[in-house]
Amino acid sequence: MANVRKKHSADFKSKVAIEAIKQQKTINELVAEYAVHATQIHTWRKQAIAVIPSAFTTKTTETEQNQQALIDELHRQLGQVIAERDWLKKKSLMSQ
Repeated sequence: MANVRKKHSADFKSKVAIEAIKQQKTINELVAEYAVHATQIHTWRKQAIAVIPSAFTTKTTETEQNQQALIDELHRQLGQVIAERDWLKKKSLMSQ
């Protein structure tokens, strides 16, 4: 019989990783509770610890501000193009 890989949700992975980080239970207890291999728990824990510092950086807010500025500029350009298109439609109808 072929082994079928389990696909765990991000919520499940984060829940298990947080439990592992807290260290209130041993890895063996977590393995028994969540039916996940110990290596997988260690991997999720390392991944969670690796991304924690990025949650506290201001770089993400700067990136979001830059993206919002780009979106605002594109909306402005789109409005200008629509206005020019409407003006050209009106102008071509008047000349006929």
